Amino acid sequence: MNTSPAPLIPSWTVGGVTVHRVDEVPLPPATGPWLLPDATPEVVTAQDWLHPHFAGRDGILHIDSHSFAFVVDGLRVLVDTGIGNGKERANPAWHNLRTDFLERLTAAGFPPDSVDLVILTHLHADHVGWNTRQVNGEWVPTFPNARYLTTRAERDFWATYDMDEARRQMFADSVIPVEQAGLLHAVDVPSNGAEIAPGVRLIPTPGHTPGHVAVELTSQGETAVISGDCVHHPVQLAHPAIGACVDIDPQQSEATRHKLLGSLADTDTLLLGTHFAPPTAGRVVTHGDAYRLRLVPAS
Repeated sequence: MNTSPAPLIPSWTVGGVTVHRVDEVPLPPATGPWLLPDATPEVVTAQDWLHPHFAGRDGILHIDSHSFAFVVDGLRVLVDTGIGNGKERANPAWHNLRTDFLERLTAAGFPPDSVDLVILTHLHADHVGWNTRQVNGEWVPTFPNARYLTTRAERDFWATYDMDEARRQMFADSVIPVEQAGLLHAVDVPSNGAEIAPGVRLIPTPGHTPGHVAVELTSQGETAVISGDCVHHPVQLAHPAIGACVDIDPQQSEATRHKLLGSLADTDTLLLGTHFAPPTAGRVVTHGDAYRLRLVPAS
């Protein structure tokens, strides 16, 4: 008999909607210097508010992989699908994982067959991995009853991109099987965003990838924004010019961060960081000539 306790599923309330964080895995300390090379220990330790949750006293960034799940108007929604299990990946931190992500997702009340909508902020390996799982040696959609959404700009970009072998592998095991099953839908997102479900809007936040979107959730006068990778880590609130080594268009990525953070600053909107370590969420407040995060712990 399995007597291990059910995993704790952190959540936040946005109006009448409960947003659950479904944890996959903390990423290793080497992730920060690789991903955000300009976030040097000196830069990080100068922002004392990052300690202890988002960085150590040594300036090493804390970075996580997780998804968010919620129900709106009866629609069961999952935002991004993490790295996935058993995937061959060039990044050793992502290679051949064996996590309990699906058990956590089920514990949150979202067994895979129950998910109606999967929103992919962009098509990178650590955001599409659980799109599929292996069954009898084949990669099949993990969420067989769901519509998987990406933006048309995103899918069209990668369709003509000269991919390296690692990215081809990722598309082969995590994107193409969903397309072949007829479950991947590309949507047009104008500059003012697109409502895809009641109270759920895709906000164009390009730069990291050309078709990247953040996800805005509004209910009963309250609002939250799920960042995707337009902001990887709270240090970028203090220094929006710090970009990721994998940004397709670094200048556009920086401009997007300035615009998004400026729109959130000193409002009641909750920012949920797709890679933010626990406590993951907070409100953007003006801090000097930039910003910081005022924490909103999960329930």
